[in-house]
Amino acid sequence: MADLIVAGGTVVTAAGSFPADVAIAGGRIAAVGESLARHDPGAEILDAAGLLILPGVVDVHTHTRLPTHELPDRFFQDSIAAAHGGTTTFLAFNNPGTGISDEGAASLLAGMREFRARTEGESAVDYALSSVLTGQQRDPVAELPELIAAGVPTAKAFMVYDFRLPDERLFAALQAMGRHGGMLQVHCENATIINELTRHALDRGSTGCRHHAECRPDYAEAEATHRAVALAQAAEASVYVVHLSCADALAEVVAARARGWPVYAETCPQYLVWTDERYHADDEAEVIKSVISPPLRSDGDRQALWLGLARGGLDVVASDHVPDRLDAEKRLPAPPFPQVSNGAPGIETLLSVTYGAGPGAGRLSLERMVDVLSTTPARLFGLATKGAVEAGRDADLVLFDPEASRIIDQADLHHTSDFTPHQGLGVRGAVRAVLLRGQAVVRDGEFLGRRGAGRFVERALT
Repeated sequence: MADLIVAGGTVVTAAGSFPADVAIAGGRIAAVGESLARHDPGAEILDAAGLLILPGVVDVHTHTRLPTHELPDRFFQDSIAAAHGGTTTFLAFNNPGTGISDEGAASLLAGMREFRARTEGESAVDYALSSVLTGQQRDPVAELPELIAAGVPTAKAFMVYDFRLPDERLFAALQAMGRHGGMLQVHCENATIINELTRHALDRGSTGCRHHAECRPDYAEAEATHRAVALAQAAEASVYVVHLSCADALAEVVAARARGWPVYAETCPQYLVWTDERYHADDEAEVIKSVISPPLRSDGDRQALWLGLARGGLDVVASDHVPDRLDAEKRLPAPPFPQVSNGAPGIETLLSVTYGAGPGAGRLSLERMVDVLSTTPARLFGLATKGAVEAGRDADLVLFDPEASRIIDQADLHHTSDFTPHQGLGVRGAVRAVLLRGQAVVRDGEFLGRRGAGRFVERALT
């Protein structure tokens, strides 16, 4: 007996699309097939006629900030934003700037325990942690086996910023992750190139936000990507390249995969819809919204990323959500560009922008979109019950209207940032309902969930 049957829609999986009903029992998908509602008259029916039935989006790259005394609802509110956008599971990093304490920042295990304690009972959707290794921690590599055993098998290292890992520690981290069943995510940019270009820019008085992108060229990203892949090969480990933004970095990933190396890569919606033309705006208050790292690239890079998604060179699309505010983290009026936070929000717009610019514009199939937003991220990150509309999986579903259209407007969004980089972008498609383990979280734009309904997910890679 099913508790709920989602009836009359088109189920979309990574392998194909077909008309079907989805029966849900005890929070899991019990069956997927035709005319299920007819054979179970006691079940509640949710009409999905004319809608796509998608698996909930799995956003594996967010910098969602922890609740504080001053902003106690920040984590909860961003989880509401995730739900409105069709994301039913998100992974958060606890890197510097996300609200982790000094003690939590000094130790991987202390940071994990603090993250879990401070987010317990806070989220409206399911969530997990990817810990961050920094050069300021006491001995993060030694803590990796225990971290992985505790259900956090993915972690991130930076090749830039003052908390970056030097190459020898990056190699050691890759080696430890490979030996103990984990996967390292790496932010790939060449720190020496960026620091020197930044120094020269400041020396000549080029301090405006538009110079941010000039000091983080595509070749700095491509070189670091090559180096991270080479270190992973030497360590006999997999590596996951985060927020890949340019054709030359993509070429490094594709070449490594052609040689049979376990290299994975994600990109983000901002790199799929916008270009570096945004840095040419006269209004500094507009330019600052696109100060992200890596920066926006050329239209040729944008087209290469779409090709990489369609043909399998890229595995995942994730948001890289940073809930910055213009008057706080971004610090308007803008200081010199090195002092501007490198991030922008995106947890709520991940599905809508990807669908609108992808399947909605004929650049990507529906099935491939589901693969890169849900199925592959769930598989790579050890979320065995997520990411697909099939029997036995969690009933995390999105009912999506492919024919709707809207203009993205900050006033309509629910995240804790006070801007969106996608302001004014016209997109096709709209979320009509979202289920988390069979329970309605969003329906017709109304939040129906509750604080604490989301669970922390302990993970293991297969």
